[in-house]
Amino acid sequence: MGQEQQPGRRTVLGAAAVLGAAGTGALALGGGAAQAADRSRTRTDGRGRGHRGLPTPAVIAHRGTSGYRPEHTFGSYQLALDMGADVIEQDLVPTKDGHLVCRHENDITATTDVADHPEFASRKTTKTVDGRKITGWFTEDFTLKELKTLRAKERIPQQRQHNTLYNGRWEVPSFEEVLRWAEKEGRRRGRPVWLHVETKHPSYFGKLGLGLEKPLAKLLRRYGRHKAHSPNFLQSFEPSSIQKLSELVDCPRVVLLSGPTSRPWDFVEAGDPRTVADLVKPEGLKWIAGFAQGIGPTLDLIIPRKEDGSLGEETTLVRDAHARKLVLHPYTMRNENTFLPADFRVGDDPNAYGDAFGAFKRWFETGIDGIFSDNCDTALLAAADFRGDH
Repeated sequence: MGQEQQPGRRTVLGAAAVLGAAGTGALALGGGAAQAADRSRTRTDGRGRGHRGLPTPAVIAHRGTSGYRPEHTFGSYQLALDMGADVIEQDLVPTKDGHLVCRHENDITATTDVADHPEFASRKTTKTVDGRKITGWFTEDFTLKELKTLRAKERIPQQRQHNTLYNGRWEVPSFEEVLRWAEKEGRRRGRPVWLHVETKHPSYFGKLGLGLEKPLAKLLRRYGRHKAHSPNFLQSFEPSSIQKLSELVDCPRVVLLSGPTSRPWDFVEAGDPRTVADLVKPEGLKWIAGFAQGIGPTLDLIIPRKEDGSLGEETTLVRDAHARKLVLHPYTMRNENTFLPADFRVGDDPNAYGDAFGAFKRWFETGIDGIFSDNCDTALLAAADFRGDH
């Protein structure tokens, strides 16, 4: 990579000039020092602060501090806030009685102790969710009161054995409880607590009569987080969910993007032939910009990995998205070797930490506006180093 740009002089949602991206696919290779220099010149405000005071690059705590505590628990969220995370993520799924709860998936087999509850043994079942057949226990088969009898546990104990220490310590939080917590912590700290809120499998739940968008909008309005400058982002892998939310609330919205050959599930159901590779082209980004303020691409869409697992050449996605004034919040950085690009792994233990700081620096050099991380303390140090905050 070429000369490191000055990230402290970039804004998140504005000031991205058109860099001659028309007709250039985001999956084309490009950039180097000239591209970095262009970004530095065209995205400056001299303050190093982005949307509503968020730093650039912002650190988004992925499901809280899921590298240190079981994901989507108040233990995970509180530690993220205490560490200084700029934004904290919640994934939302519904209960049988229509409450929104924070789980990465509606399948709670791996993230709770439900299998240890004989009273719920008969609810184990097999379902097809977004084309995948899954056997387990599902939030939509439980009332909120029933879910509250369960306790959270570590999802990947093989990689994060130390997190198992906290198995059974916390409940499954409802989203309304998170909003109350954020309100309380915001008052205590004298600044808003930023949230990044995802609707999970919205088409699937819509067919069950458990649509996510209206209950989410209702809660956001109840807690005054529905406005254009509210301290939260809304996100989904299904663009139609973001389109629905755009008609219900004014807060910033982000379309999540998976691998280039994949198709959003709502596209599959609607017969829309476009893939993510189509959506990251300038015409696809223009379409997204019509109802969203950002994208959340997988990191590999920004710098693809080569066959040996090391990083290849940067694509033009950052430049092309900024040309449409879209914020980029890619996912997900983790400290363990098994999750890092091959050129940042250290030693032979897949569960040991690799050169996460080197990897963060490489991603920040692309000009992204923020990054999801399981280890927000590492990400915060890396971002401060990159901005030159000393």
